[in-house]
Amino acid sequence: MDQPWAAPPYACYRHPDRPTRLACSECGRLICVECSRDAVVGQKCPECTTPEQRTRVIPVRSVGHLDRRATPVTWALIGVNTLLFAVQEFFPRLRITARAAHWPALVDQGEWWRLFTAMFLHGGVLHIIFNMYVLWLFGPVLERRFGSPSYASLYLAGGVAGGMFYQMFGSGAPAVGASGAIFGLFGALLAASYRQRHTRAGAAVFGQLGVLLAINLALPLFVPRIAWQAHLGGLVAGILIAAAWDRMPVAGRGAAARRIAIALFIGGAALLVVLLA
Repeated sequence: MDQPWAAPPYACYRHPDRPTRLACSECGRLICVECSRDAVVGQKCPECTTPEQRTRVIPVRSVGHLDRRATPVTWALIGVNTLLFAVQEFFPRLRITARAAHWPALVDQGEWWRLFTAMFLHGGVLHIIFNMYVLWLFGPVLERRFGSPSYASLYLAGGVAGGMFYQMFGSGAPAVGASGAIFGLFGALLAASYRQRHTRAGAAVFGQLGVLLAINLALPLFVPRIAWQAHLGGLVAGILIAAAWDRMPVAGRGAAARRIAIALFIGGAALLVVLLA
């Protein structure tokens, strides 16, 4: 007697007989290769790429409000970093840099929390402008795709991994900056766009990210006092985290919790290396 047919646990919403791990980056529906439509980052389902969706009218005055509401973590990070930089500049007597910067010698003495606090401080106007610009440019793309909690865990894990690399391979001088976390976002975008590299749109995005990343990695060769170790650590963490996320459904029960667990595992492993070194 034939067994009754059942759809695979992860199946295309239009073709239930086709197992898949791809998901629409806009609505989260599971889609097969035939239903996948290339997007700037990731892929979309046919419904999210119809002309009606592309020509939807949004009042101009509401665009900024909607974007902030859809990406609260990105805007909160920009706000916190900017506020703390203002405190550094206008209230030097508080000695916030000395109290919270990444001093490798003090981390060796047990002040491991400096790996977290240092990623919210900056060493100058150009430093914070560049980091916040990149965060504003790429952060919303990842936050909308993976969700705010997952995105926040990615940011923190990249920052901690960058701090770990600086602690292990740096010069020993005090360091501040969100560069480790920012490069974590770079790495995640590279990993997320890697699958689409064989398509025309995907190859263009992947190539642009690669050029931008190469420029930033080369900066320490020409600009002194840049902690390239933190850049490299954040980049590696972001690639590892997003590569693992890319093998999981974007939506579904427990998907966000699994993404957060992966990011916390990578960040926790980096912190453990520092504690045991």
